[in-house]
Amino acid sequence: QVQLAESGGGSVQAGESLRLSCVVSEYHFNNYCVGWSRQAPGKEREGVAAVDTDGTPTYADSVKGRFTISKDNAKNTLYLQMNSLKPEDTAMYYCAADPMCLLTPVQYGGNWPEFGSLGQGTQVTVSA
Repeated sequence: QVQLAESGGGSVQAGESLRLSCVVSEYHFNNYCVGWSRQAPGKEREGVAAVDTDGTPTYADSVKGRFTISKDNAKNTLYLQMNSLKPEDTAMYYCAADPMCLLTPVQYGGNWPEFGSLGQGTQVTVSA
């Protein structure tokens, strides 16, 4: 069973930064594609950023240049550094693990992962 535990959400002003963390069970951290998706009230869940098993990142166009995804292999921890936050980034952010590594939806902010697991989520609120 995949274990995903997020932390690091909060409330910030537009233009500020936050870093999300997610501890992933070791086997899944090393053998699945892992990343972040988000869901705002009244909207569908969308992929934000993911990294494949080779460490190659994929970003949604809406966050490219502002968000950075990274992995700490020694800690089985996934990070999402979010800079220049905007009110439209307000959402529940979920750590996700995708055994099939179908990452194309992440690029256009589509539903991701189609097959996989999500953590409990951490709320990010950005005020104008």
